[in-house]
Amino acid sequence: MFFDRFQALCAEKGVSVYRACMDIGLNRSAVAKWKAGGKPNGTTAGKLADYFGVSTDYLLGQTSQRTPVHSGPTDEEIKFALFGGSGEITDAMYDEVKKFAAFVKQREAEKKE
Repeated sequence: MFFDRFQALCAEKGVSVYRACMDIGLNRSAVAKWKAGGKPNGTTAGKLADYFGVSTDYLLGQTSQRTPVHSGPTDEEIKFALFGGSGEITDAMYDEVKKFAAFVKQREAEKKE
């Protein structure tokens, strides 16, 4: 399902599947993995979704809604923004970042009082 949708989005954009991978910084070998039934990881799915202007759920075949309904950034988008998409980001690391953000938010609210 993913590869079919990926291929269709490439066709709509007028690029080859290999060109799409290269445009977001992936090796062409990713295409072979996806053709065999694999799916991109969260960071890669986010990059692809941004590249095509669709939601990751649409890209992965989980919905027919092409564009995301944003009530704010997703955890994957925040992780990518904070950590640049490089390296392994564990849930524990991300939890620490969220705790720090909550601390700063509370501290700023207390300053206003």
